Amino acid sequence: MLKSKTFLKKTRAGGVMKIVREHYLRDDIGCGAPGCAACDGAHEGPVLEPQPLDPASSLCPRPHYLLPDTNVLLHQILSVWRPGTWASVASSLRLPGSLETYVEQEQGENANDRNDRAIRVAAKWYNEHLKKISAENNLQVIFITNDKKNKEKAIEEGIPAFTCEEYVKSLTANPELIDRLACLSEEGNEIESGRIIFSEHLPLSKLQQGIKSGTYLQGTFRASRENYLEATVWVHGDTEDDKEIILQGLKNLNRAVHEDIVAVELLPKNQWVAPSSVVLHDEGQNEDDVEKEEERERILKTAANEKMLKPTGRVVGIIKRNWRPYCGMLSKSDIKESRRHLFTPADRRIPRIRIETRQASALEGRRIIVAIDGWPRNSRYPNGHFVKNLGDVGDKETETEVLLLEHDVPHQPFSQAVLSFLPKMPWSITEKDMKNREDLRHLCVCSVDPPGCTDIDDALHCRELENGNLEVGVHIADVSHFIRPGNALDQESARRGTTVYLCEKRIDMVPELLSSNLCSLRCNVDRLAFSCIWEMNHNAEILKVRFTKSAINSKASLTYAEAQMRIDSAAMNDEITTSLRGLNKLAKILKKRRIEKGALTLSSPEVRFHMDSETHDPIDLQTKELRETNSMVEEFMLLANISVAKKIHEEFSEHALLRKHPAPPPSNYEILVKAAKSKNLEIKTDTAKSLADSLDRADSPTFPYLNTLLRILATRCMMQAVYFCSGMDNDFHHYGLASPIYTHFTSPIRRYADIIVHRLLAVAIGADCTYPELTDKHKLADLCKNLNFRHKMAQYAQRASVAFHTQLFFKSKGIVSEEAYILFVRKNAIVVLIPKYGLEGTVFFEEKDKPKPRLIYDDEIPSLKIEDTVFHIFDKVKVKIMLDSSNLQHQKIRMSLVEPQIPGISISADTPNMDIDEPERKKKKREK
Repeated sequence: MLKSKTFLKKTRAGGVMKIVREHYLRDDIGCGAPGCAACDGAHEGPVLEPQPLDPASSLCPRPHYLLPDTNVLLHQILSVWRPGTWASVASSLRLPGSLETYVEQEQGENANDRNDRAIRVAAKWYNEHLKKISAENNLQVIFITNDKKNKEKAIEEGIPAFTCEEYVKSLTANPELIDRLACLSEEGNEIESGRIIFSEHLPLSKLQQGIKSGTYLQGTFRASRENYLEATVWVHGDTEDDKEIILQGLKNLNRAVHEDIVAVELLPKNQWVAPSSVVLHDEGQNEDDVEKEEERERILKTAANEKMLKPTGRVVGIIKRNWRPYCGMLSKSDIKESRRHLFTPADRRIPRIRIETRQASALEGRRIIVAIDGWPRNSRYPNGHFVKNLGDVGDKETETEVLLLEHDVPHQPFSQAVLSFLPKMPWSITEKDMKNREDLRHLCVCSVDPPGCTDIDDALHCRELENGNLEVGVHIADVSHFIRPGNALDQESARRGTTVYLCEKRIDMVPELLSSNLCSLRCNVDRLAFSCIWEMNHNAEILKVRFTKSAINSKASLTYAEAQMRIDSAAMNDEITTSLRGLNKLAKILKKRRIEKGALTLSSPEVRFHMDSETHDPIDLQTKELRETNSMVEEFMLLANISVAKKIHEEFSEHALLRKHPAPPPSNYEILVKAAKSKNLEIKTDTAKSLADSLDRADSPTFPYLNTLLRILATRCMMQAVYFCSGMDNDFHHYGLASPIYTHFTSPIRRYADIIVHRLLAVAIGADCTYPELTDKHKLADLCKNLNFRHKMAQYAQRASVAFHTQLFFKSKGIVSEEAYILFVRKNAIVVLIPKYGLEGTVFFEEKDKPKPRLIYDDEIPSLKIEDTVFHIFDKVKVKIMLDSSNLQHQKIRMSLVEPQIPGISISADTPNMDIDEPERKKKKREK
């Protein structure tokens, strides 16, 4: 049946437009209940559970189905979903229009009231319909709503209706479920104190007017890890120089949470402050000690440096909340029998959250998930509710789950919908697969990777041609052959964006059948590839380049060490070894030429853990050794990426997916220049070439590790490289590689960006057809935004995994003393690097409950004088390393100074630090 509605709308030009909206109402939609004779054949499969709920409910003793209203779904269920998934969930809740339950909006009725009435009509229809098919079972539908008027109207209409809290409290067999209820409103769970702490948030309409007029600025709220009373707001669309606004103090932060989109008001210049150098962590008790906060805020202001004052503001309203479920630990209340406790998130940028739970004793010492429900004006902390118990603190599985959740790494098993698009096994290359593809299985191709690598993306070959020139090929796994645009497998790969490599496990971007089998270029099996083949002379000058889809058969899967051994061995002259020697010779020329153009050779200490084969605990920790073969592979991957970038931009100037590395602002280099100057060296930073040349010259015969330290420091000065769409940007330059254009082509098994680049290249050479999304620059720009986020989060998750395994290593190793070099000096600490372990840590000189030493900080040199000893960047020191478990939530590697000896500061290398085990001793004492 067709129903239509006609109305008139005035256009911008002043004309009148007639709009007709049509509703198609169906009479063939089944109720979804299994065994319903009245609806038999009206639906493809049962929608409702065959066995309805029959819980031990004091309110609803009969078997029943639940029908929640829209607000209950949004508030209770979606409170624990990440914001990015809400739209897809909301769209899945829409039901097709049915002739029997369709409700037209009445005159004067708003959309929300019409929606409530439609749900009540559906509930009433279901109850009457179920009576016909199950009179003997007494089946009924229970309407769940938190709206008082909606509930009253439902009861008037004869519909059994309860609030969410009433229903959950009636489940006598599951009393713990009440802990998981989201608070109804910000006012619904206020603390007893009537004192107003925060100013009221302005309504969205006023915020939008203020932003439009310039009274307020819109930006992303970024809380500080080091100081819970300080944050910055990065203003959207502002200039590079002026986009950061500082916020200091509880009242100015005004209940904003990390990553919220906020509106801020700039304070007068006489109220501007400087970024604080004080480290403050919120370690208060359960009570709201606002006076203590005000005292701490005064300390921040007195520590301000006049020359460092920056634009300062206050939050006047929240434009968009970016709340998510948070991992952390319960801080149990000291009040006996209290049900109200504080939850401390693992991420220091998130405020503590007040929750009510009856399970506090059971949740102590466990990692749990909590969701925020609201933040009343008279509460020091936001209100939230318990969501899930993850497991014991320190347990490897639990801690891995925490770091994946905290860094938003999608890690659930691939769904059946995704797996259904995988090729059926056994799989082999067919004639159809060879269409538009070259057969290169005769070539002596081999791969060179780290030990234990199973997702082999790339393989190489080098051979001499009849004309005396060399043919060099980079062969990349043809993942885009298996992942077709738009299907569930493609959508999931795009969502994940990248493979995440943790110390003990790998979170694949694509299912294992592809990543470790059909796409992996393992030796002695036929595989589909995308090849970039150059003809070069012996001076590594490119004469020709061509791209082709191909079939290859790798003749060897080597580790870097095995490849290096073949190159260095005079006894080995087989075809694989000859190919490797040719590649290595060319790679050295390519690298030399690249560096001459201004490409940077930077450094960052990477560590490798050696695991116990049974316990899987780390038993050794050392920095990774880099060989010539690492550089050989890298050079040809860089060359392939540059060659492909040129080709796809040539063909698709408006929608090529490229990668750029912005040049750092001059201020980023200040610390590097000052550090070099303190060692009588000059570092020039006006261009990448001058920086590279300066680093090459910065050498000291008496201090061979100095150059490595300078390169590590230079790495910290760099900007983040990002993906972008060529039609949405003008600056393509890759600063670090000194290349005018660059992309990612060589790792499609582990990076979704490479799959898109493969598709663009395939269309460019006529090997595949295009599709609308591939040539839509706005959709490509949105994809790049997600890929940049996923890559950043993967990087942080990997670092967190290394940090956790480093803690496990030192927990078993005990206290050790090692040589270290100072990377940074702070006002009350030094940051050191321990080359043996590639480990970085902070040595603090001010400790709680201990006399404060005389500290003099000089920002210009930079240096820190402690008593009569002066510390400069790159000075050599000796430190004691141990695991500090005094704070279960934030266990950390702690370092203390051993040498040079400073009375009252330095400790003996073999002296245990008694503070570390204090909580453990108290616990044992209580147990006794």
